[in-house]
Amino acid sequence: MELANRVKALTPSTTLAITAKANALKAEGHNVIGLGAGEPDFNTPEHIIEAAYRAMKEGHTKYTASGGLPALKKVIAEKFKKDQNLDYSPQEIVVGTGAKQSLYSLFQVLLNDGDEVIIPTPYWVSYPEQVKLAGGVPVYVVGKEDNAFKITPAQLEEAVTGQTKAIVINSPSNPTGSLYNEEELRQIGEVCLKHNILIISDEIYEKLIYGGAQHTSIAQLSPELKEQTIIINGVSKSHSMTGWRIGYAAGNSTIIKAMTNLDSHSTSNPTTISQYGAIAAYEESQEPVEEMRNAFESRLNTVYEKLIQIPGFSCVKPKGAFYLFPNVKEAVRMTGFNSVDEWVAALLEEEKVALVPGSGFGSPDNVRLSYATSLEKFEEALERIARFMEKKSK
Repeated sequence: MELANRVKALTPSTTLAITAKANALKAEGHNVIGLGAGEPDFNTPEHIIEAAYRAMKEGHTKYTASGGLPALKKVIAEKFKKDQNLDYSPQEIVVGTGAKQSLYSLFQVLLNDGDEVIIPTPYWVSYPEQVKLAGGVPVYVVGKEDNAFKITPAQLEEAVTGQTKAIVINSPSNPTGSLYNEEELRQIGEVCLKHNILIISDEIYEKLIYGGAQHTSIAQLSPELKEQTIIINGVSKSHSMTGWRIGYAAGNSTIIKAMTNLDSHSTSNPTTISQYGAIAAYEESQEPVEEMRNAFESRLNTVYEKLIQIPGFSCVKPKGAFYLFPNVKEAVRMTGFNSVDEWVAALLEEEKVALVPGSGFGSPDNVRLSYATSLEKFEEALERIARFMEKKSK
Protein backbone atom coordinates (compact mmCIF):
# COMPACT_ATOMS: atom_id res chain seq x y z
CA MET A 1 0.00 0.00 0.00
CA GLU A 2 1.49 3.33 -1.11
CA LEU A 3 1.21 6.14 1.43
CA ALA A 4 0.39 9.72 0.50
CA ASN A 5 3.35 11.93 -0.28
CA ARG A 6 2.28 14.45 2.37
CA VAL A 7 2.78 11.83 5.07
CA LYS A 8 6.09 10.69 3.65
CA ALA A 9 7.38 14.25 3.98
CA LEU A 10 6.89 14.29 7.75
CA THR A 11 10.02 14.24 9.88
CA PRO A 12 10.06 11.36 12.38
CA SER A 13 10.01 12.49 16.00
CA THR A 14 13.48 12.52 17.51
CA THR A 15 11.99 11.74 20.90
CA LEU A 16 10.36 8.44 19.91
CA ALA A 17 13.46 6.32 20.42
CA ILE A 18 14.19 7.91 23.80
CA THR A 19 10.57 7.49 24.91
CA ALA A 20 10.47 3.86 23.80
CA LYS A 21 13.75 3.11 25.58
CA ALA A 22 12.59 4.85 28.77
CA ASN A 23 9.35 2.88 28.77
CA ALA A 24 11.24 -0.36 28.22
CA LEU A 25 13.55 0.39 31.15
CA LYS A 26 10.57 1.20 33.37
CA ALA A 27 8.94 -2.09 32.37
CA GLU A 28 12.11 -3.87 33.48
CA GLY A 29 11.74 -2.29 36.91
CA HIS A 30 14.31 0.51 36.62
CA ASN A 31 13.76 3.82 38.40
CA VAL A 32 13.63 6.09 35.35
CA ILE A 33 13.17 9.83 35.85
CA GLY A 34 11.53 11.39 32.83
CA LEU A 35 11.95 15.13 32.35
CA GLY A 36 10.15 15.28 29.02
CA ALA A 37 6.68 16.20 30.29
CA GLY A 38 4.86 18.77 28.21
CA GLU A 39 1.99 19.15 30.64
CA PRO A 40 1.48 20.40 34.20
CA ASP A 41 1.79 17.76 36.91
CA PHE A 42 -1.28 19.16 38.70
CA ASN A 43 -4.77 17.74 38.38
CA THR A 44 -7.47 19.85 36.75
CA PRO A 45 -9.02 22.15 39.41
CA GLU A 46 -11.98 20.60 41.18
CA HIS A 47 -14.53 23.23 40.16
CA ILE A 48 -13.81 22.49 36.49
CA ILE A 49 -14.26 18.76 37.02
CA GLU A 50 -17.52 19.44 38.85
CA ALA A 51 -18.79 21.64 36.02
CA ALA A 52 -18.12 18.91 33.46
CA TYR A 53 -19.84 16.32 35.66
CA ARG A 54 -22.82 18.60 36.11
CA ALA A 55 -23.03 19.14 32.35
CA MET A 56 -23.14 15.40 31.76
CA LYS A 57 -25.83 14.91 34.40
CA GLU A 58 -27.88 17.68 32.78
CA GLY A 59 -27.73 15.95 29.40
CA HIS A 60 -25.14 18.12 27.67
CA THR A 61 -23.64 15.13 25.87
CA LYS A 62 -24.68 15.81 22.27
CA TYR A 63 -23.14 17.63 19.31
CA THR A 64 -22.55 21.35 19.52
CA ALA A 65 -21.98 23.97 16.86
CA SER A 66 -18.81 23.16 14.93
CA GLY A 67 -17.01 26.29 16.08
CA GLY A 68 -17.87 25.84 19.73
CA LEU A 69 -20.63 26.62 22.22
CA PRO A 70 -21.81 30.25 22.07
CA ALA A 71 -21.43 30.41 25.86
CA LEU A 72 -17.77 29.35 25.59
CA LYS A 73 -17.06 31.86 22.83
CA LYS A 74 -18.59 34.51 25.08
CA VAL A 75 -16.28 33.76 28.02
CA ILE A 76 -13.27 33.56 25.67
CA ALA A 77 -14.16 37.03 24.36
CA GLU A 78 -14.47 38.28 27.94
CA LYS A 79 -11.07 36.80 28.75
CA PHE A 80 -9.49 38.69 25.81
CA LYS A 81 -11.12 41.93 26.95
CA LYS A 82 -10.00 41.48 30.55
CA ASP A 83 -6.45 40.30 29.87
CA GLN A 84 -5.46 42.26 26.74
CA ASN A 85 -8.25 44.81 26.21
CA LEU A 86 -8.98 43.11 22.88
CA ASP A 87 -12.48 43.02 21.42
CA TYR A 88 -13.51 39.89 19.50
CA SER A 89 -16.98 38.97 18.30
CA PRO A 90 -18.22 35.35 18.25
CA GLN A 91 -17.60 35.35 14.49
CA GLU A 92 -13.93 36.01 15.19
CA ILE A 93 -13.46 33.00 17.51
CA VAL A 94 -13.39 29.29 16.72
CA VAL A 95 -12.97 26.64 19.41
CA GLY A 96 -10.94 23.58 18.45
CA THR A 97 -9.94 20.21 19.84
CA GLY A 98 -6.87 21.63 21.52
CA ALA A 99 -4.62 24.48 20.39
CA LYS A 100 -2.70 22.01 18.20
CA GLN A 101 -5.81 21.23 16.17
CA SER A 102 -6.56 24.95 15.86
CA LEU A 103 -3.08 25.47 14.44
CA TYR A 104 -3.53 22.55 12.06
CA SER A 105 -6.81 23.95 10.73
CA LEU A 106 -5.29 27.42 10.40
CA PHE A 107 -2.42 26.20 8.23
CA GLN A 108 -4.83 24.13 6.14
CA VAL A 109 -7.07 27.08 5.29
CA LEU A 110 -4.20 29.54 4.91
CA LEU A 111 -1.51 27.85 2.81
CA ASN A 112 -1.23 26.91 -0.84
CA ASP A 113 1.57 24.80 -2.24
CA GLY A 114 4.87 26.63 -1.93
CA ASP A 115 3.69 29.29 0.51
CA GLU A 116 6.38 30.02 3.08
CA VAL A 117 5.93 30.27 6.83
CA ILE A 118 8.73 31.79 8.89
CA ILE A 119 9.41 29.73 12.00
CA PRO A 120 11.94 31.00 14.54
CA THR A 121 14.21 28.32 15.99
CA PRO A 122 14.13 26.71 18.49
CA TYR A 123 10.52 25.81 17.67
CA TRP A 124 7.76 23.59 18.97
CA VAL A 125 8.08 20.34 17.07
CA SER A 126 4.69 20.42 15.32
CA TYR A 127 4.95 23.83 13.62
CA PRO A 128 7.06 22.73 10.63
CA GLU A 129 5.24 19.41 10.23
CA GLN A 130 1.85 21.10 10.15
CA VAL A 131 3.12 23.61 7.60
CA LYS A 132 4.39 20.79 5.39
CA LEU A 133 1.09 18.90 5.69
CA ALA A 134 -0.66 21.98 4.31
CA GLY A 135 1.71 22.16 1.33
CA GLY A 136 3.71 25.02 2.78
CA VAL A 137 7.44 25.48 3.22
CA PRO A 138 8.95 26.12 6.68
CA VAL A 139 11.59 28.86 6.61
CA TYR A 140 13.75 28.78 9.73
CA VAL A 141 15.22 31.88 11.35
CA VAL A 142 17.65 31.21 14.19
CA GLY A 143 16.82 32.78 17.52
CA LYS A 144 20.32 33.19 18.89
CA GLU A 145 21.08 32.04 22.40
CA ASP A 146 22.77 35.33 23.30
CA ASN A 147 19.46 37.05 22.46
CA ALA A 148 17.45 34.65 24.68
CA PHE A 149 16.55 32.62 21.57
CA LYS A 150 14.52 35.51 20.10
CA ILE A 151 14.76 36.71 16.50
CA THR A 152 15.30 40.35 15.53
CA PRO A 153 13.42 42.52 13.03
CA ALA A 154 16.53 42.55 10.82
CA GLN A 155 16.58 38.75 10.74
CA LEU A 156 12.90 38.68 9.86
CA GLU A 157 13.35 41.23 7.10
CA GLU A 158 16.16 39.17 5.60
CA ALA A 159 14.02 36.01 5.57
CA VAL A 160 11.04 37.54 3.77
CA THR A 161 10.48 36.53 0.13
CA GLY A 162 7.67 36.89 -2.36
CA GLN A 163 6.29 33.58 -1.09
CA THR A 164 6.17 34.52 2.60
CA LYS A 165 2.62 34.08 3.90
CA ALA A 166 2.96 34.00 7.69
CA ILE A 167 5.22 33.95 10.72
CA VAL A 168 4.76 31.97 13.93
CA ILE A 169 5.53 33.77 17.20
CA ASN A 170 5.41 31.59 20.32
CA SER A 171 5.74 33.73 23.47
CA PRO A 172 6.38 32.37 26.06
CA SER A 173 8.16 29.72 24.06
CA ASN A 174 8.27 25.97 24.07
CA PRO A 175 11.06 24.82 24.41
CA THR A 176 13.05 27.85 25.61
CA GLY A 177 10.68 29.74 27.89
CA SER A 178 11.73 32.97 26.18
CA LEU A 179 9.36 35.94 26.22
CA TYR A 180 9.16 38.80 23.73
CA ASN A 181 8.64 42.22 25.29
CA GLU A 182 6.37 44.91 23.93
CA GLU A 183 9.03 46.80 21.98
CA GLU A 184 10.41 43.64 20.38
CA LEU A 185 6.92 42.64 19.27
CA ARG A 186 6.22 46.13 17.96
CA GLN A 187 9.31 46.06 15.76
CA ILE A 188 8.53 42.59 14.43
CA GLY A 189 4.98 43.73 13.79
CA GLU A 190 6.20 46.64 11.69
CA VAL A 191 8.03 44.25 9.38
CA CYS A 192 4.94 42.05 9.11
CA LEU A 193 2.70 45.00 8.25
CA LYS A 194 5.20 46.25 5.69
CA HIS A 195 5.18 42.91 3.85
CA ASN A 196 1.57 41.90 4.59
CA ILE A 197 2.65 38.83 6.58
CA LEU A 198 0.03 37.13 8.75
CA ILE A 199 1.15 36.79 12.37
CA ILE A 200 0.29 33.52 14.11
CA SER A 201 0.68 34.28 17.81
CA ASP A 202 0.79 31.11 19.91
CA GLU A 203 0.07 32.26 23.46
CA ILE A 204 -0.69 28.92 25.10
CA TYR A 205 1.78 29.58 27.97
CA GLU A 206 0.68 33.16 28.66
CA LYS A 207 -0.36 32.46 32.26
CA LEU A 208 2.96 30.81 33.18
CA ILE A 209 5.34 33.77 33.44
CA TYR A 210 7.95 34.45 36.13
CA GLY A 211 10.22 37.04 37.65
CA GLY A 212 7.67 39.82 37.47
CA ALA A 213 7.63 39.78 33.66
CA GLN A 214 4.46 40.65 31.78
CA HIS A 215 2.85 38.92 28.81
CA THR A 216 2.08 41.07 25.79
CA SER A 217 0.06 39.92 22.81
CA ILE A 218 1.23 41.46 19.54
CA ALA A 219 -2.45 41.89 18.63
CA GLN A 220 -2.97 44.44 21.40
CA LEU A 221 -0.31 46.84 20.13
CA SER A 222 -2.40 48.47 17.38
CA PRO A 223 -5.64 47.96 15.42
CA GLU A 224 -3.55 47.15 12.35
CA LEU A 225 -1.62 44.42 14.14
CA LYS A 226 -4.83 43.00 15.60
CA GLU A 227 -6.23 42.64 12.08
CA GLN A 228 -2.97 41.03 10.94
CA THR A 229 -2.84 38.49 13.80
CA ILE A 230 -4.47 35.16 14.57
CA ILE A 231 -4.11 34.34 18.28
CA ILE A 232 -3.88 30.68 19.27
CA ASN A 233 -4.58 29.80 22.89
CA GLY A 234 -6.36 27.30 25.12
CA VAL A 235 -6.87 25.99 28.62
CA SER A 236 -4.41 23.08 28.48
CA LYS A 237 -1.43 24.70 30.18
CA SER A 238 -3.08 27.51 32.13
CA HIS A 239 -5.68 25.32 33.83
CA SER A 240 -3.94 21.93 33.67
CA MET A 241 -6.48 20.60 31.16
CA THR A 242 -4.21 18.98 28.57
CA GLY A 243 -6.36 15.87 28.21
CA TRP A 244 -9.59 17.83 27.85
CA ARG A 245 -8.49 19.07 24.40
CA ILE A 246 -9.88 22.59 24.23
CA GLY A 247 -8.06 25.32 22.34
CA TYR A 248 -9.15 28.21 20.19
CA ALA A 249 -8.19 30.74 17.55
CA ALA A 250 -9.22 34.41 17.36
CA GLY A 251 -8.79 36.87 14.56
CA ASN A 252 -9.95 37.83 11.07
CA SER A 253 -13.52 36.59 10.59
CA THR A 254 -12.90 35.30 7.05
CA ILE A 255 -10.09 33.04 8.26
CA ILE A 256 -12.07 31.97 11.33
CA LYS A 257 -15.09 31.08 9.17
CA ALA A 258 -12.89 28.97 6.90
CA MET A 259 -11.44 27.16 9.91
CA THR A 260 -14.94 26.54 11.26
CA ASN A 261 -16.06 25.09 7.92
CA LEU A 262 -13.01 22.83 7.77
CA ASP A 263 -13.54 21.64 11.33
CA SER A 264 -17.13 20.75 10.51
CA HIS A 265 -15.79 18.13 8.10
CA SER A 266 -13.01 16.85 10.38
CA THR A 267 -13.78 16.95 14.10
CA SER A 268 -17.48 17.97 13.88
CA ASN A 269 -17.10 19.88 17.13
CA PRO A 270 -14.88 20.06 20.21
CA THR A 271 -15.88 17.63 22.94
CA THR A 272 -19.10 18.96 24.44
CA ILE A 273 -18.32 18.06 28.04
CA SER A 274 -14.86 19.61 27.82
CA GLN A 275 -16.37 22.85 26.54
CA TYR A 276 -18.49 23.13 29.68
CA GLY A 277 -15.36 22.52 31.72
CA ALA A 278 -13.59 25.32 29.82
CA ILE A 279 -16.46 27.71 30.54
CA ALA A 280 -15.97 27.06 34.26
CA ALA A 281 -12.20 27.42 33.85
CA TYR A 282 -12.60 31.01 32.65
CA GLU A 283 -15.73 32.05 34.56
CA GLU A 284 -14.88 30.78 38.02
CA SER A 285 -11.92 31.10 40.42
CA GLN A 286 -8.47 31.73 38.95
CA GLU A 287 -6.72 30.95 42.24
CA PRO A 288 -5.59 27.47 41.09
CA VAL A 289 -3.93 29.07 38.05
CA GLU A 290 -1.86 31.37 40.25
CA GLU A 291 -1.07 28.58 42.71
CA MET A 292 0.31 26.46 39.89
CA ARG A 293 2.28 29.40 38.47
CA ASN A 294 3.80 30.08 41.89
CA ALA A 295 4.79 26.42 42.25
CA PHE A 296 6.49 26.42 38.85
CA GLU A 297 8.34 29.65 39.61
CA SER A 298 9.58 28.26 42.91
CA ARG A 299 10.83 25.11 41.19
CA LEU A 300 12.49 27.11 38.43
CA ASN A 301 14.43 29.28 40.86
CA THR A 302 15.63 26.21 42.75
CA VAL A 303 16.59 23.90 39.89
CA TYR A 304 18.06 26.56 37.59
CA GLU A 305 20.83 27.41 40.05
CA LYS A 306 21.69 23.72 40.42
CA LEU A 307 21.55 23.04 36.68
CA ILE A 308 24.09 25.69 35.74
CA GLN A 309 26.56 24.23 38.26
CA ILE A 310 26.84 21.03 36.20
CA PRO A 311 30.10 21.07 34.19
CA GLY A 312 29.56 21.71 30.49
CA PHE A 313 26.06 23.16 30.96
CA SER A 314 25.04 26.73 30.16
CA CYS A 315 21.45 27.92 30.24
CA VAL A 316 19.46 31.08 29.52
CA LYS A 317 17.05 31.45 32.42
CA PRO A 318 13.51 31.20 31.05
CA LYS A 319 10.81 33.74 31.78
CA GLY A 320 7.84 31.51 31.08
CA ALA A 321 6.42 28.02 30.36
CA PHE A 322 7.95 25.13 32.38
CA TYR A 323 11.07 24.13 30.49
CA LEU A 324 14.81 24.59 30.80
CA PHE A 325 16.74 24.48 27.53
CA PRO A 326 20.43 24.28 28.39
CA ASN A 327 23.22 24.20 25.85
CA VAL A 328 25.17 20.98 26.43
CA LYS A 329 27.60 21.18 23.51
CA GLU A 330 30.54 21.50 25.90
CA ALA A 331 29.25 18.65 28.07
CA VAL A 332 29.10 16.42 24.99
CA ARG A 333 32.67 17.37 24.07
CA MET A 334 33.92 16.77 27.61
CA THR A 335 32.45 13.28 27.70
CA GLY A 336 33.63 12.23 24.25
CA PHE A 337 30.28 11.72 22.52
CA ASN A 338 29.67 12.61 18.89
CA SER A 339 26.34 14.35 19.29
CA VAL A 340 23.78 15.51 21.84
CA ASP A 341 21.43 12.73 20.73
CA GLU A 342 24.13 10.14 21.48
CA TRP A 343 24.84 11.78 24.87
CA VAL A 344 21.12 11.74 25.76
CA ALA A 345 20.84 8.05 24.85
CA ALA A 346 23.83 7.18 27.04
CA LEU A 347 22.49 9.21 29.96
CA LEU A 348 19.23 7.27 29.81
CA GLU A 349 20.99 3.92 29.57
CA GLU A 350 23.45 4.52 32.39
CA GLU A 351 21.70 6.90 34.81
CA LYS A 352 18.06 6.32 33.86
CA VAL A 353 17.32 10.00 33.18
CA ALA A 354 15.24 10.78 30.09
CA LEU A 355 15.71 14.19 28.46
CA VAL A 356 14.43 15.48 25.12
CA PRO A 357 17.19 16.16 22.56
CA GLY A 358 17.17 19.68 21.13
CA SER A 359 17.46 18.37 17.57
CA GLY A 360 13.69 17.87 17.55
CA PHE A 361 13.28 21.60 18.19
CA GLY A 362 15.77 22.70 15.54
CA SER A 363 18.53 23.27 18.10
CA PRO A 364 20.94 20.30 18.12
CA ASP A 365 23.26 21.69 20.82
CA ASN A 366 20.55 21.79 23.49
CA VAL A 367 18.32 19.52 25.55
CA ARG A 368 14.89 20.21 27.03
CA LEU A 369 14.11 19.47 30.67
CA SER A 370 10.62 19.97 32.02
CA TYR A 371 10.18 21.11 35.61
CA ALA A 372 6.52 20.08 35.43
CA THR A 373 7.53 17.35 37.81
CA SER A 374 8.20 17.18 41.53
CA LEU A 375 11.15 19.12 42.88
CA GLU A 376 12.41 15.95 44.56
CA LYS A 377 12.53 14.02 41.26
CA PHE A 378 14.10 16.92 39.38
CA GLU A 379 16.85 17.36 41.95
CA GLU A 380 17.60 13.65 41.91
CA ALA A 381 17.79 13.80 38.11
CA LEU A 382 20.31 16.64 38.31
CA GLU A 383 22.40 14.60 40.77
CA ARG A 384 22.40 11.69 38.32
CA ILE A 385 23.39 13.99 35.42
CA ALA A 386 26.25 15.45 37.48
CA ARG A 387 27.39 11.92 38.36
CA PHE A 388 27.25 10.93 34.69
CA MET A 389 29.37 13.96 33.73
CA GLU A 390 31.95 13.22 36.43
CA LYS A 391 32.19 9.57 35.45
CA LYS A 392 32.39 10.15 31.70
CA SER A 393 34.78 13.11 31.91
CA LYS A 394 37.54 11.09 33.58
